[in-house]
Amino acid sequence: MELRGTLFAVCVLCLLHITYQQKKVPAKKNNQAKKAVTPRVIEEIKKQIESILLDLDSLKEQQALQTVCLRGFKILRKCFLVFSGEKNYHEASEDCMLHGGLLSTPRNGEENDQLYEYAKNTVGPNLDIWLGVTDMVTEGKWLDLNGNNITFTNWETEITLQPDGASRENCVLLSGQANGKWFDESCRSAKHFICEYNIP
Repeated sequence: MELRGTLFAVCVLCLLHITYQQKKVPAKKNNQAKKAVTPRVIEEIKKQIESILLDLDSLKEQQALQTVCLRGFKILRKCFLVFSGEKNYHEASEDCMLHGGLLSTPRNGEENDQLYEYAKNTVGPNLDIWLGVTDMVTEGKWLDLNGNNITFTNWETEITLQPDGASRENCVLLSGQANGKWFDESCRSAKHFICEYNIP
């Protein structure tokens, strides 16, 4: 509703501006001014419309992000939203991208702990979720979905010495049973997932 009101107000202001500019031209020169200025005025109006459309797209993105933040969970400068059902890693990643986000990727211990708590309360206490971390490009070199080296890890090392799957397990999950510890896993496995959205 706010978006429509904003767009309406911008359009009214543009029309008032154009009307004001036309009144400034003396009546005798009005016809000559219209002929001489028309292409330029049209280009100016096109630029104003393009600018309004860009602003509208930006407002739509902000509104969508606010909706996600209201439905999901906010951690630091990110919003997280759980999606129902299980999918393999690639399907889950594509689903997040289709909704304007990425698979969740904790950047520090606090984020990991809060993500674990959110997953435990929404997905279930003993279920696993995909993280946006893989070593598909180079074995043993763990990257986020933007291709950056990850600087934080939370591997389970007390019982199973993760990561332990070599080239068979190139994707990472956050384990509900292991209290938020990370395991490498086959990307073909079906797991729950949570998408993250950066707050500008």
